[in-house]
Amino acid sequence: MELMEAIRTRRSIRKYENRIVPEEMVQEILDAAMMAPSAGNAQPWQFVVVTDREILDSMQDLHPHLKMITQAPLGILICGDLSLEKFAGYWVQDCAAAMQNMLLATHAKGLGAVWTGIHPVGERVMAFRKLFNLPEHIAPLGFAPIGWPAQKLKTESRYREDRVHINKW
Repeated sequence: MELMEAIRTRRSIRKYENRIVPEEMVQEILDAAMMAPSAGNAQPWQFVVVTDREILDSMQDLHPHLKMITQAPLGILICGDLSLEKFAGYWVQDCAAAMQNMLLATHAKGLGAVWTGIHPVGERVMAFRKLFNLPEHIAPLGFAPIGWPAQKLKTESRYREDRVHINKW
């Protein structure tokens, strides 16, 4: 899939077929995520790949927008590793770029995903810390359920000229 097509046609997928995602596809998606830019090239990300059905099903109560997790064959938790930061606080931007790469790679592979935000909502951060036994220096940013799409969403341009300012406001 050509890059601009992937950007224009990627949508948040919340319904999945009952099909396993091959391990090599997951590795390619993670490889794309790790190609994201990062401040000072620190690459302060860590990933938790979740395929255990019991864990996935238990997650629906951790987050108000994670009900679809019971259909997804896997999910990936993206975390910032604060011990790897070169510039304090930039882990959020770095991991957000990794998440976007991951979503685009997922779409390019014919899969679907949705970004469910964790950081900066304190109760979500604590719930994910507890469930995944995250060390103190690991901060969960977001979780993406991933699977074969069982829905097709309409694609239309979101360009808004009223949001573009040239040289000054």
